[in-house]
Amino acid sequence: MKIPVLRLDPELPMPSRAHPGDAGIDLQARVTTTLEPGEWAMIPTGIAVAIPVGHVGLVAPRSGLAARHGISVVNGPGVVDAGYRGEINAILINHGTESLTLRRGDRIAQMLIVPVAMVETEEVERLPDSDRDSGGFGSSGI
Repeated sequence: MKIPVLRLDPELPMPSRAHPGDAGIDLQARVTTTLEPGEWAMIPTGIAVAIPVGHVGLVAPRSGLAARHGISVVNGPGVVDAGYRGEINAILINHGTESLTLRRGDRIAQMLIVPVAMVETEEVERLPDSDRDSGGFGSSGI
């Protein structure tokens, strides 16, 4: 599948996979930003995309930034709906203990394009029974 990508910053390269077969397409920072411990910021990526209906873009953390510096996506994963045509941003948070400067052009997050079920809601008087019923967190015996 190919999705249209509009480079809003032509000096940044097209987003791509680091390795053939990788699930995520690397997103780069359009601006240099320093994140202090506990701080978060919305970082523009310099691209806009046209995701096909029936799919969603999920902006997820990069494992290297998470493992080395505690950097994650605040609303992880971030959801990019099929109808959105604005710039993709990554809302990153520093869970680490030291400040980290993310420089323009650094790979800061990844986007996965995933099929989604296009469901409609229907109000009912009662839900069908299930083995779990209303048992919540821990009810399966963790």
